[in-house]
Amino acid sequence: MIIACPACSTRYVVPDTAIGVDGRTVRCARCRHSWFQNGPELPPREETPVEAAPEPVAPPPAPAPAPTPAPQAEPEPVAAEPERSEAEPPTPPPLPHQARRSFAPVEDPVDNSPFDHQPPFRPRRNPAKMWTIAAVAFAVSVAALGGAAWYFGVPQWIPGVNQTFGEGPADLVRSFPPEKQDRRQLPNGTKYWGLSGTVTNTGKAVRALPEILIVMRDSQDKVVKTWSVPPQQAELAPGESVTINAAVTDVPESAKTAEIGWKPD
Repeated sequence: MIIACPACSTRYVVPDTAIGVDGRTVRCARCRHSWFQNGPELPPREETPVEAAPEPVAPPPAPAPAPTPAPQAEPEPVAAEPERSEAEPPTPPPLPHQARRSFAPVEDPVDNSPFDHQPPFRPRRNPAKMWTIAAVAFAVSVAALGGAAWYFGVPQWIPGVNQTFGEGPADLVRSFPPEKQDRRQLPNGTKYWGLSGTVTNTGKAVRALPEILIVMRDSQDKVVKTWSVPPQQAELAPGESVTINAAVTDVPESAKTAEIGWKPD
């Protein structure tokens, strides 16, 4: 039988058994319109007359050759589909202006492994190389500071530099006038540095006399020579004084001044 969509007039050729005698709901494959299609019409029932007694019948003539059937037109393609059950609603057709979009599944983020490939513009760090560079820079800095201290002397602002001399008794007063400190020369041509002074006990108790330390510096305040002078006596009574004369050879020509104090213990 041939059915037609009442919405878009598209016709379909379907077998009678697909619709059935009672009919069923079908859907248009083109516009997705659904409608109830009645079953095929049954031919009217013919009443059978009462048969009379059979009469003798002459033998039938020879059958004539069957005519060649004329070619029939090819039936239209069947494109109808049965309607779904009432429990499952029909799927609405997509509108022509709606574009179909596909979305890739979202993967769960994972922690980056340290062994993953890195882009070429991101250099990898080499801890051994960094430590080597740091060690070389530290060695160069220490060498530069050591050379500067040897050539220019240790800066006076560094803690402990000015602690060349020891702490002696406060009652022992030293007196070494600058005019009695000078570079001298013996008759045989030997050059030496000589100085003279006194140490007085201004207290009321006997004091032990420590050694005297002499530090010589150049014009840049750099230490060029040090030597100690042992005391001529072990103790000084209250109000007693002792004269100290000292001389030393092989003094550098750069020595300009001398500092006198107590030798550290």
